[in-house]
Amino acid sequence: MTRPRISDLTVGEVVAERTVTLHRDELVRYAGASGDFNPIHYRDDVAADAGLPGVLAHGMLTMGLAVQPVVDWLDGDSGRVVDYQTRFTRPVVVDPVEGAELTIVAKVGVLEERFARIDLTVSYGGQTVLGKAQVRVDLE
Repeated sequence: MTRPRISDLTVGEVVAERTVTLHRDELVRYAGASGDFNPIHYRDDVAADAGLPGVLAHGMLTMGLAVQPVVDWLDGDSGRVVDYQTRFTRPVVVDPVEGAELTIVAKVGVLEERFARIDLTVSYGGQTVLGKAQVRVDLE
């Protein structure tokens, strides 16, 4: 795979797509790695007591999974990501058996000199879970 060049891109072009299925064991591993042991991320009873529809994926885990297709498109060079912003708009409920399937689509939003803004659409159950998810990448 070769690194993308700004001259080869057009606004609106899809540069990466991926479907990721999250399972509860991944939530537990992420809790260990991040230190976020809030039980809403692994216990149904605590999630229900908090008024939640079920165990939720960590927001930062969702955010990290969403940017990975862009990093892969950059030939694995995460140092080319110079900015990444998003808003969390809906929770990702992780079913104990089926997990949760996230769909990620990365499109070119803006091209300027050596930088591209890649707009992410991240959805779960047909609804967007990250709002205004934008990755600014250096392509020089």
